[in-house]
Amino acid sequence: MDISVRTTTYGVENRSWLGSAHGTEATRTVTLDVSAFTEATHYPDGFIPSGVVLGRITASGLYGPYDNAAADGRQTAAGFLFNSTTVNGTADLGAPLLEHGMVIEDKLPADSGYDAAAGVELAGRIVVR
Repeated sequence: MDISVRTTTYGVENRSWLGSAHGTEATRTVTLDVSAFTEATHYPDGFIPSGVVLGRITASGLYGPYDNAAADGRQTAAGFLFNSTTVNGTADLGAPLLEHGMVIEDKLPADSGYDAAAGVELAGRIVVR
């Protein structure tokens, strides 16, 4: 038994990018392919922030960061990561995907991946204002 003292730091979830509560009660659980994310870009603080646009990797069915220039399925925006997700190593992670709702573009996190092409792909499911 290990009874040593440990310190854990928790941050406050920043969902200021949400434009309404619509869709937040119906997020879908997906699996993130951590190897598809770049630490320096997507999780320099040890977590992938909520509001990052995700795309589905066709070969594996896992999700990675949306990239309009990719050719592995991630070039199609699937939705937004709803919760910030801590990355511990390289293990794939379960995470909630916001597939419909309202988003405030100016409040999305830096390097969220959102662009005009993602807006077109998400139209009808996600209202971006």
